Amino acid sequence: MKYATQVASLVLLFASANVYAKSEVCHGTSEKQVASLFDRWNASLQTGDPKKVVANYAPKSILLPTVSNKPRFTAVEKEDYFEHFLHHKPVGKIDSRSIEIDCNSAIDAGLYTFKFDDGSEVKARYTFTYRWTGKKWLISSHHSSAMPEKP
Repeated sequence: MKYATQVASLVLLFASANVYAKSEVCHGTSEKQVASLFDRWNASLQTGDPKKVVANYAPKSILLPTVSNKPRFTAVEKEDYFEHFLHHKPVGKIDSRSIEIDCNSAIDAGLYTFKFDDGSEVKARYTFTYRWTGKKWLISSHHSSAMPEKP
């Protein structure tokens, strides 16, 4: 009888756990669609409006920018960074990339080059991670660092 009681208790435990289990529905995407998220972000840079750039980032996200030592967590901190970065009218171009797709998340990592209005450019490494919010893809983390070795 003791064994039957233990089994019954386990069955109830698993049954109640299933009530709270969350089944995740994966939003389908493709490498082409993930690549277009960089194009969306890059196009928002061209507007010159930091708020439009920051609209690409999830509320809970991090920006580790190329030309600043300070990590940016909040929308206000990201806007502050882009306010200064956008003064130079940056235009990004992907040089090489690798895209990985998972359930409701994606990673786009590689090399890119930014050209500025004064003719200068910065070659950098990047990683964008994206999360599907149920409505759209947003950046959950963005790391960018200038290439350490000069050609």
